[in-house]
Amino acid sequence: MGFSCGIVGLPNVGKSTLFNSLSTAKAEAANFPFCTIEPNVGVVTVPDPRLDALAKVCKPEKVIPTTIRFVDIAGLVKGASKGEGLGNKFLAHIREVDAIAHVVRCFTDSNVVHVDGRVDPVADVATIGTELCLKDLDTVQGRLDRARKQSKGGDPIEKLAVGVCETLAAHLDAGKPARSARFDDDKERSIVREMQLLTTKPTFYAANVDEGSLADLGANEYYRALEAHAKEEGAPIVPICGSLEAQIAELEPADRPEFLASVGLAEPGLNQVIRVGYEMLGLITYLTAGEKEVRAWTIERGYTAPQAAGVIHTDFERGFIKAEVIWWEDLVTLGSEAKCREAGKLRIEGRDYVVRDGDVMHFRFNV
Repeated sequence: MGFSCGIVGLPNVGKSTLFNSLSTAKAEAANFPFCTIEPNVGVVTVPDPRLDALAKVCKPEKVIPTTIRFVDIAGLVKGASKGEGLGNKFLAHIREVDAIAHVVRCFTDSNVVHVDGRVDPVADVATIGTELCLKDLDTVQGRLDRARKQSKGGDPIEKLAVGVCETLAAHLDAGKPARSARFDDDKERSIVREMQLLTTKPTFYAANVDEGSLADLGANEYYRALEAHAKEEGAPIVPICGSLEAQIAELEPADRPEFLASVGLAEPGLNQVIRVGYEMLGLITYLTAGEKEVRAWTIERGYTAPQAAGVIHTDFERGFIKAEVIWWEDLVTLGSEAKCREAGKLRIEGRDYVVRDGDVMHFRFNV
């Protein structure tokens, strides 16, 4: 279990360049609009230093990281909600992802043409935000029309849907994303979920800056403007340099630390993108470790031990008896499961145990 993240943005902001640096797939990165017509999909392994540390202890036959699915979605322009440009395809593909990484151009380059002839990150955000809100408004209006008709028969859910849709319609019409509308009732939230609105997707901004700005983001006026907007919206922002990430992706893994140090980076931008995505979607990683394999498993925060076991196989959840749990650092420090047991670091947990990020788990089950 991982998550899928759609990479969106106006044409020529660096979407495909970023995608290419994040995955082994190669989208056509050309200097003209709509070079990405169909979504490119890349499955990327999630960097996790805990796997390497556990592998040194367990010496397994193989190490299996968890993965994340990135989808490079075609750029859109004003009028996409009405089908302009590649709008219809863009909007259909965006429904299928769990989160959205909105790439915003925060650099100037006379060789890379901006679709609107100027660099203005806040205006770019507004363009896409408006198109998504307009498309959602169409969806909500259709649901509202149906609810008004069906509520005449006395259906309580449809009566509730009328109020929900009227609230959402006013919200969207004001240019506000549906995710910022507050609904406290579970039935109301269920009505919203059923509409699969585009603006309910968790969204963060990937600010594509030039290499020189990474050392002093405050000196980049475009980044400052986007950062202020993101703060006001309550959305995360990740500074990333697409051109540098492309170079990092071409290097052998052993050569990357030296290159990163030479450009003043502690890690690739990919790591930051994954962390932000995990945080937004409430995902964590637990681990299994043995002679055959050391493996990472992605689950939702709050999963109990049986639910976590079910990610491996449904039989594990159905026949769950107990879980043996060791904190990953204890296993690395003490060097073996036996020593962890002797030191009282191996715990037996039951059905109600809530799994923590970094737990090393072994499940006992019977079916």
